[in-house]
Amino acid sequence: MDNDGTVRGNQHSERNPELPLVGRDAETAEILRRVGAARSYSGVLIVTGEPGAGKSTLLDLAAGHARSAGGRVLHAVGSESEARLGFAGLHQILRPVIGVVESLPPRQRSALRAVLGLDECVGAPDAMIVGLAVLTLLSDLAATVPLLAVVDDAQWIDRESLDVLSFVARRMDSEPVTLLVGVHTAAALPGFDKGYERLELGPLDGAAANRLLDRQPTPPTGRSRVRILEEAAGNPLALVELAHATATRQPGGSSVEGPLPVTDRLERIFAGHAADLPEPTRRILLLLAAADAADARAAAMGLPEADDRAWEPADRAGLVRYDGAGISFRHPLVRSAIYHSASFEERRRAHLTLAELLREAPDRRAWHLAAATVRPDQEVSAALQQTADRARRRGGFAAAAAAQERAAELSPRREDRARLLTEAAATAVFTGQLGWVERLAAAVRECTDDQNLLGRAALATGQLMALGTHHTAAFALLMRVADEAAAARSPLVLDALAAAAVVRYYSGEESQQRQIQSLVSRIPDDAARAALHAWVLAVSDPSGEGASLSALLPGLIAEAEGAAERLTALAIVAWLLDQTALAARTFDEAFDQWQARGPLPDGLGCAAGWTRLEQGRWAEARSVAADIVAVASSAGLDHAEACAQALDATVVSLLGDPTAGRRLAESALALVDPLESRSVAVFARRALGMAAVAEGDYDTAYTQFRSAFTEDGDPVHYHVSYTVLAELAAAAVRRGQQEHAAELLERSARRLGEGISARVAALIDRGRALLADPEHAEPFFRTALADPVGEQWPFERAQTRLDYGEWLRRQRRIAEARPLLSAALETFQRLGARPWIERAQAELRAAGIEATDVAPSAFTELSPQQQQIVQLAARGLTNREIGEKLFLSPRTVGSHLYRVFPKLGITARAQLRDVLEGTRSGTGIQS
Repeated sequence: MDNDGTVRGNQHSERNPELPLVGRDAETAEILRRVGAARSYSGVLIVTGEPGAGKSTLLDLAAGHARSAGGRVLHAVGSESEARLGFAGLHQILRPVIGVVESLPPRQRSALRAVLGLDECVGAPDAMIVGLAVLTLLSDLAATVPLLAVVDDAQWIDRESLDVLSFVARRMDSEPVTLLVGVHTAAALPGFDKGYERLELGPLDGAAANRLLDRQPTPPTGRSRVRILEEAAGNPLALVELAHATATRQPGGSSVEGPLPVTDRLERIFAGHAADLPEPTRRILLLLAAADAADARAAAMGLPEADDRAWEPADRAGLVRYDGAGISFRHPLVRSAIYHSASFEERRRAHLTLAELLREAPDRRAWHLAAATVRPDQEVSAALQQTADRARRRGGFAAAAAAQERAAELSPRREDRARLLTEAAATAVFTGQLGWVERLAAAVRECTDDQNLLGRAALATGQLMALGTHHTAAFALLMRVADEAAAARSPLVLDALAAAAVVRYYSGEESQQRQIQSLVSRIPDDAARAALHAWVLAVSDPSGEGASLSALLPGLIAEAEGAAERLTALAIVAWLLDQTALAARTFDEAFDQWQARGPLPDGLGCAAGWTRLEQGRWAEARSVAADIVAVASSAGLDHAEACAQALDATVVSLLGDPTAGRRLAESALALVDPLESRSVAVFARRALGMAAVAEGDYDTAYTQFRSAFTEDGDPVHYHVSYTVLAELAAAAVRRGQQEHAAELLERSARRLGEGISARVAALIDRGRALLADPEHAEPFFRTALADPVGEQWPFERAQTRLDYGEWLRRQRRIAEARPLLSAALETFQRLGARPWIERAQAELRAAGIEATDVAPSAFTELSPQQQQIVQLAARGLTNREIGEKLFLSPRTVGSHLYRVFPKLGITARAQLRDVLEGTRSGTGIQS
């Protein structure tokens, strides 16, 4: 052992521990192409394969190639024992460049230092800021040399680190950074399961397998060779190890027999190799096997001087290898075999040794103590509770829940076990793992009859179920919790009802509203929870009880200033009540906090996107949708993903890409049961209808819009269905279905009664105008446009102006038609609504005015992200400030602006304001 505590290895092992890359020519060429092109290529490649397929060897080859070309390499390797330590993987990756953290902007530096455990933090750092900090750090590192980040055995990287890496991966398109991720073929990898290229290392073919056997020190022959080829099934590591086992088998002995899976067979072979080693060597290997990656140095420092070179037989046996700084196991299966082949008492001693050496690392020490403990132990349980508290403050929800669960198992007191399991269930909600939350809640039920704890555990389950697709079951559970809480006068009643209201919105089931209303009427007013009470009323019945909140909302929002969670809830209420401008202002106020309220989309999280769509901020709406899709898909939350896809489908259909709109809407419908998720079903059908309108297919449009109502004319969804009334009327006119549409429209108006919002009233008046006889239409058009509050919904307002202008032109009132048509065209051009631009231009030509596209409309051809960057740059923000707002690196912002300038026909940043002003005011109209 060297003076610095590092175990040094023999660089000349008797048996080469590296797997020759036989039969991997194409894979090697592909991965080296990626690394060699790092200056111009940035992206993510997922390398998959079974254990022993050669993933690590290929990734090591890529890393060596990058270093030899002058690049920088950051590396992390997952391990089973580190999977429960929040941000452990991120710490591995950043450890060599930890000093660069100090150069980050203050907010980013503080968040990253907190999650890495370099600073104490009171509250969980903003998850988006942590991701931005890592992105900025990698971008800064890549400013001078290409950067390669390698994550091997990613299936064992802790969830918090995976979330950060997923965030970064989605934003690396303009960075000279390549991310290579090695993962077991069958393993789920949250955040990386969709949208990335994969390089699969399958079994070697027969010719390659034979070549690999021929390269062994003692190539097998005859029946032994045939059997090895059969048992290895093309797995390179199995071929090498079975050949070695056959060559070294003692007379009268036997190799590993029986129909074992390749992984189990290899573990037995490695365990057999270890069993033949001297006892001091086995003791050292077990200590290293019990250590996490970060603990290996402590393990090495704990070796007695007498054992300084005792590990060398393991090097000669090919179980470990020298990596330049010390020794490491040649393959994770070696570590697993050594650890699991030892007796519990041997493992216990190893963990206690490591715990003693890690007194300055309390979280790692706590887990080693827990691994050495089988009986209840209050001291170890307390240490794990402290670990959970620290993990939660850093935003490490999976790590915190795991520590709480283990602390419960080791707690001597039954009531403490129940409390800790309940806390673990509430924390695990933020991981999106419903099975885990349900298991923890079941454990609570087994060890307590405390109604408060039982209610909290059930509430946690219901809250997560609400984001899934089984809404009937989720609602039943949440209402049971609410009923029991109400009977016990517990404050949980409003929390349960708030979650139940979300389910009611998603499902659209009328009977659920009656249950909610019945219970709400029995709850006494609580001024301290007024926002939550308002939420329940507005979400479950916006045109009934919720409508009475409209006048109270500004005051409630003013009282919630600075409280991100309450502001977000009230912004959603404002959206539901069609106070779009107020909702947008409130969302903007809570924007940063809203994006970082945890790793999961909150109930009705898409409301921010719908608000922006309705207000004409379409690029921002698409950004909201993209963020929710990324998070929801990685967490397996199909309903949340479907909501976001329906939102995006609507925007792209309005922009004039009906093919993409249909694809997204159909994908949303495929993710849910339309009877369980009526809100998504109607939103998606509305998007399909708008896609059909964009193509001029009014038969399909009518069918899709009509599906928002039952055969009897009742709304399929109590909130979303009413938003299609005007579109239904417009399609009905072109299809000759005016009478049926008029009956449905009037039925809806009567149903809404006094609770009708200004927005829906305007839509109904537009529909009445379209459906009326020509001589009776004008009063409805005038009423639809009379209230200036309608400017909150620019696209809908422009549609009404277009319809009215068309009607006036047909009445030969050309002079009156022109201003309306011109105003409509101006709005459509500003929004980029291509099909409606073309229709308005045609109407203007018929009215004697030539209308053409203008150069500033190029702005609408930019991506949603580019539009946001241009808007912020036009306001004078620097690249770094824009990056902070949009969670991008300054380099990415600059790259987008570099590509955008030619598209906009400008050469300087100062011209951006003029471009935007021209986009808002220019119509391209010539008399």
